[in-house]
Amino acid sequence: MSRFPTPLKPSSPLQQWYSATWEEYCALRDAPDLEHVKLAFNQGWLWVEVGSEGINHASFSDLFTMLFAFWAVQYPEQSFSSLGRCLLEHPRFRACSPDLVLYIGDDFPRWRDGKPRQIDLSTERVPDLVGEIADTTLASDLEEKKHLYEALGIPEYWVIDVKGEQVLAFQLNPQGEYQGCERSRALNGLDIALLTATLKKLPSGTNTSAAAWFAQAITL
Repeated sequence: MSRFPTPLKPSSPLQQWYSATWEEYCALRDAPDLEHVKLAFNQGWLWVEVGSEGINHASFSDLFTMLFAFWAVQYPEQSFSSLGRCLLEHPRFRACSPDLVLYIGDDFPRWRDGKPRQIDLSTERVPDLVGEIADTTLASDLEEKKHLYEALGIPEYWVIDVKGEQVLAFQLNPQGEYQGCERSRALNGLDIALLTATLKKLPSGTNTSAAAWFAQAITL
């Protein structure tokens, strides 16, 4: 018998971790009648987040996509592929769909006919950077999600604290654990404080004007 509330509807107030099997995760992942559901799975624990993006979440998420694009303009010799919100799976063990997913280099996952839509991390490499837009999920993003991405071996993880208007960045140390960092390894030494300064521009402007300010700052 399912351990989840019945019926599970997009309007259900769900945003928490449940004890679950991989098969239960797959059933929710593949349910044709569920929309706007964000899932994560970590060795017997399932995260279910139901509902469409709010204004803040959407604004911050699109901002960082623009920041990646402006950064790519500064480093044309590198390939950057942004696959935010794509489902990443290490079958039977872990799954996640980070708000930000960045692959650096030409060996990024590409979809092919007949293949699943998600990225299979048992055959594809992990992203160089993932991030979460923490609008209403800050506690989980700094705990359970952080440990999930750590266990997957993702080199760099950003938590974008919407209410605090700050970016909290972490990198794997030699022991395979996340430690706070002040500069991005994935993005050629980008100062994390500059990302936080960019977020400070949002209350008095738009995400596009904040992105333009960032673009100017990295060219000085």
